[in-house]
Order: sequence, then C-alpha cells, then structure tokens
Amino acid sequence: MDEILTENIVSIVVTVGALWLTAKNIKFVSKDEQLEIENLTNQTMITGPQVVFLNPFTTKKRTVHKALSLGSMQYCVVKNILSGERRVVVGPKLVLLKPYDKIEKQGGERKRAAISLKANEFLRLIDNQTGKIRVIQGETGGFVPEPHEENLDVGGKKEATKLKMNEYIKIQNNNTGEVRIEKGEKLVFLGPFDEILEERRTALSLKANEFVRFIDNQTGKVRVVRGELGCVVPGPDEDYLDVGGKVQAMNLKVWEYVKIQDTNTGEVRTEKGEKLVFLGSFEEYLDGKKEAIEVDEETSVLVRNKRSGQQHLVTEKILFVPSNDEEILEVRPLIKLADYEACVVRDKTGKDAFFFGADEEQRSFFLPPYSELVQMVWSRGRRRERRDLIITKLDLRPMYMSFEFNCRTNDNVELVLEGSFFWEVTDLQSMIKFTSDTTGDICNHARSRFIELVSKVTLQEFMTRFNVIAKDVHQSDTTNFYSQRGVKIHSLEVTGYRCASRSTATILEQIIQETTNRMNKLQQQESENEVQLQEIRGDIEEEKAMEELIKIKTLNSNAKSRMEGLAEAEKVKSFLDGISTTFPDMDTHTKIGLWNTLRKEDALHAISKGSASLYFTPNDVNLSIENHEHVNKRQKSWVDDSVSED
Repeated sequence: MDEILTENIVSIVVTVGALWLTAKNIKFVSKDEQLEIENLTNQTMITGPQVVFLNPFTTKKRTVHKALSLGSMQYCVVKNILSGERRVVVGPKLVLLKPYDKIEKQGGERKRAAISLKANEFLRLIDNQTGKIRVIQGETGGFVPEPHEENLDVGGKKEATKLKMNEYIKIQNNNTGEVRIEKGEKLVFLGPFDEILEERRTALSLKANEFVRFIDNQTGKVRVVRGELGCVVPGPDEDYLDVGGKVQAMNLKVWEYVKIQDTNTGEVRTEKGEKLVFLGSFEEYLDGKKEAIEVDEETSVLVRNKRSGQQHLVTEKILFVPSNDEEILEVRPLIKLADYEACVVRDKTGKDAFFFGADEEQRSFFLPPYSELVQMVWSRGRRRERRDLIITKLDLRPMYMSFEFNCRTNDNVELVLEGSFFWEVTDLQSMIKFTSDTTGDICNHARSRFIELVSKVTLQEFMTRFNVIAKDVHQSDTTNFYSQRGVKIHSLEVTGYRCASRSTATILEQIIQETTNRMNKLQQQESENEVQLQEIRGDIEEEKAMEELIKIKTLNSNAKSRMEGLAEAEKVKSFLDGISTTFPDMDTHTKIGLWNTLRKEDALHAISKGSASLYFTPNDVNLSIENHEHVNKRQKSWVDDSVSED
C-alpha cells in the first residue's frame, strides 16, 4: 500500500510539475502584441495572434511587447541594435519590430508627429550620414524625415521672410560665400546653406534732390543713384558710402557756391548757383556752402591762385566766385581816411608807404596784394604800464594824454605827480623811423625831466612852484627828443600831486587844509567888505535917485497947477462972458455969487460919488430956524429936512 501510495504521489507531483512547466512555457500572443524571445545564441520576434510553446532549456528571456500604434500623422524611428541600421515607420499602422529592433525616443516619446508645412514655411534637414541638406517648402502635409536626418535649424520649421515691395534682405551662401539680395514683393525661402546676413530692411526712396552712393566691398567701385527713384536697393556686396545712406543734394542759391574735390584724382571743381549739386563717386565737399563776394566800390577780394601761388586783388564790380584753382584769402574793405587821419602800408619788400587823408588821391584805397597795414603798438594807462594799444589809423589832431609817475624832492619826499600833455604828431615818417611806442617814449622822457627838476627843490618850493617846474620840463628841454620822433608838445600841466608816503601825505594834507582855511577866511572877509561897500554905494545911489525924483515931482506939480489954473481961468472967463451975453444987466457981484453956487454944486456932486461926509453951516446954505405955535401943530426936526406946517 505504501509503495502504491508513493507511486501515486510521485506521479501526481510529476504531473503537476509537468503541468506547471508546460503552463510556464506556453505564451498566448494577441494580434497587437509581439513576443521577444532571447535564446542562447539569437533573438526571435513572434508576432501575434498565436500560441507559442517555449523550450525552457534554450530560452533565456521572453518578453511580450504591445505593438506601437501610429496614427496617420505619426511616425517612429526604429534602430537595429545589432546592425545599427535605422528605418522610419510611417502611420497609420502597427509597428512590428524585427529581432534586435528598438524604437528610438525623442523627448521621452517613441511616437513622433509628422511635419505639416504651411505655404509660408520651410524645413531644412541635414543627413548625418552624407551631410547633405534637404529643403522642404510648404505647402506640404504629413512630411516625415529620413532616419538619419535632423533639423538643421533650432525649432525645426521656419517661416519664410515676407518682403513687401519696398523691402529687401541680404542672404549669404555659407558653402560658396556668395551673397545675394532678395527684393520684394515675394516670399523668401532659405536654401540649404543660406544664412540671413541682414534682417529685413526698407529700400530707399529718393526724392528729386536726394542721392545715394554705394561702395562695392569686392571691387571698390562706387555707384551713385540720383533721385527721383523708388525702391533703391544696394547690391550683394555693397554698403552705404555715406553715413545714414541717402544724402541731400546741395541747393545753391544764385549768390552761393561750393567747391568739390575728387578724392580719386585730387581735382577740384567749383559749382555756382542757382542749381542742385550732386556728388560723384569719389567726390566730397570742401568747406561746405559759401556765399559769393559782392565786389563794389567799398569791397575787394584778395585771391590766391593755388596752381601758380600768386596773389591778385579783384576790384571789378561783380558777384565774385573763385575758380577751381583759386581761394579767397581775405575780403578787404576800402580803407578810408578822414582829413586828420594817416596810415602806413608796408609792401612785400618791407618798404613803407605813407597815406594821408588830407591828400585827395590817398584818402581812400584798397590794400594791395602782399601788403599790410602797419600796426603801432603803444603803451596805455596813466603810468603806461600796459603796451597793448594797437593803432592802424593815426589821428593827427592835437590831443590830451594824462600821466602819473613818482619823483623825489631835495628833502627826500616822494611825490606822485598827475598831469596831462597836449600834443600832436607832426612828422609821421620820423615817428615810424625812431619809435615803436610813441606814448611810452613821451611819458618816459617827461618823467626823467620831472625827476631831474623836482630833485633840485624842496617840498615847500615844489608846492609853490610846481606849475613853473612843469613849464620848465617842456620849454627848457634843449634836446631834440620830441622833434626827432615827429611829435610836438604844446603844453604840459601838473593837475595834481600827493605824497607817496601815508604819514607825509597826512602832514601835507594838514598844511594844505590850513592854507585853504586861511584863504577861505581871507576870501570871506573880502566878500563881507565888498558887501558893505556895495550897500553904502547903494544908499548913495538911492539918495541921488530920491533927490532926482523930488525935483521931477516938483516940476510936474508946478506944471500941473499951472495947467489947472489956466483951465479954471478959462472956465471963469467963459462963464462970465456967457452970463454977460445972456443977462447984460446983471452986475458983477451977482455973477460971481452965481459962479460960487455952481462950484458948490460941483463939489457936492464929487463928494456924493465917494463915502465922505459933508457938513454945512447955516451961513453956507443961508438957512434960518424959527419956532411957531399952532393949534394943530405938526412939525419935524430940522434934522428930518422938513418945515413946520400952520
């Protein structure tokens, strides 16, 4: 029983083991799967659907792989690791691998998207085995590169450059080095070895007064394009010759000109207005635009011919423009001299010519070529310490010139003298011959003379005689110093002096103040005496005038009285004659009484016109006063100028 049991157990174990072994070595492969079997010496790929029985003794490794499913716009790259061969599998399909095949990953993914290009896109692929570059331009859909091809450009596909009608780009072929220009309007696709040297640029548009110059970097030739043109584009090897590209032509007015030099030949030409000036290939402006010189009665032009080197003066009345070989050295105005002026002209030999305004033929002239006005540099300032006064026209009129310098008296007091010269130039030729600093020489010589004479007197003597000393400085000078230099000193005056030392100046100021006070007092007393004397003289004259007035009044009064008496007599006579004629029987006494009564009436009439009061006595009016008694009495006072009524 035991043996039978043992055999059954063994058979069961064997059966179970056989079943386990059989189950382990049987593989069911679906239709979308592949079984990778690695044997002892080779590798086998079994594609489903099928059932595979594996030899457990020869099989090292087995793996079931899901087949890669590719869509219509997908592909993958399969590499045989044994041979290194690569192939591209394009969808839609299942990717069935062969032994030793591996699907390469890109970015961690086995599937790759096929490339779809638009009409304005392109793709450049480089074959890593052959090095060839392939360019695919749109429109292309579902494009798949070869196994050994990679994107030449970062990012893969690129957009073509779209150029407008007025745009261009510069492209270089890195294989040949050739450079080309692509102009719009178009789409520009790069070739296998093309590279954009310059991004899209706008072509130049030239106006009628504009131009542009291009220089060819290979040949060195310069090309000039003048307006009026649109879309001007440089050549492949051309650059702008001028900064900024286009240049504006120079617009010359009728009175303007410009000199232009050809830097290739060195030739210079002159362009005159009125016109537009365009530069040539190798030309450049010299000094820019200039104005022509209007030569007239008061303007001339000194010109040098650069070919011969000679100078000439243009005085012809024209609008002067220099020729190609000429240059303007100087515009020389007409030199005019007043009647009291003179100047000196030095020619190329160094000889001096003297011109005087008093001479009609010399008072106006143009300075000849190779000549110059002689400039005299004189000293200025009261002490003539600065020599920078430039004189070209000399004033020959007498003039004043101030001075100031120091000197010492015999008692060693240092004084500062101030004064003035009144002088004039009398001989211009001698002045030019013997001195170059006329004012400095005059003042220095006068200072020497003052030092000499002041040193012989004391301060007190100088204070009382300084005008005499100043006169001696000039008049007692026996030398020909001034005449030799063509000048004449009419007068020399000391207008002021002071002590150089402060302490001495204080003492001198006190002395002067005392002297001034004394003189003021004397002057004041003289003034008072003159005032008193004048008052006395005035009184005398007044009394004489009063005496004369009284005499005249007396004479006038007497004459007036005589006239009035004659008039009254004539009135009386006329009255008496008229009464006698009218009343022949009236006696003389009555006539006279009547006349007196009329005269009283005249007196009353005259008094009534004024504010005076007149009083009459009874005798004057022949008035009597009586008293009467009445029953019905009614009376007024006599003051009321009435009478009593009975």
